[in-house]
Amino acid sequence: MPASARLVVLVSGSGTNLQALLDACADPAYGARVVAVGADRDDIEGLARAERAGVPTFVRRVPDYTSREHWDRALTDAVAAFEPDLVVSAGFMKLVGEDFLARFEGRMLNTHPALSPSFPGMHGPAEALAYGVKVTGATLFVVDGGIDTGPIVAQVAVPVEDGDDQASLHERIKAAERAMLVESVGRMARAGWSVDGRRVRLG
Repeated sequence: MPASARLVVLVSGSGTNLQALLDACADPAYGARVVAVGADRDDIEGLARAERAGVPTFVRRVPDYTSREHWDRALTDAVAAFEPDLVVSAGFMKLVGEDFLARFEGRMLNTHPALSPSFPGMHGPAEALAYGVKVTGATLFVVDGGIDTGPIVAQVAVPVEDGDDQASLHERIKAAERAMLVESVGRMARAGWSVDGRRVRLG
């Protein structure tokens, strides 16, 4: 790994996970820096956070392209131009395609608000509540071609409290998820990592 790992972060909304990474990267000992922030939408807080931090941004909107494949190639090229060591999906609400996955195989991370393989997809906290589990949490994984199916980098448990509704549970999961993301990206940046089948080894 280089002395400071290069991160490209992809966002679709408020960018709270991005902000946590920007804050961590302000410490040179963290071992990484955000070199660009990309989005699939204009005028979002995530882009504003990047601009306030002096980080270059780019937007690739699906409707601006003739096909989803064309968009995927454009997004791939935009990210590749910044030569990232890691691509972090931080609330990026689009599935990347084959071109993107091939270019950044083993180097793209995403989070999921449940303990994979439980409750994949968009509604992890609600489904955990509905099922009545006592513990849920968040998962950090290496993106593959499935929905929240990639090799697991880290997981953090979050107890479900008796008075929880979806909003309160999801807020606690998001806080745990941010801390896990920041710690894990820092470890990967400083120590390196390898992916062997479904096993991810740090260092």
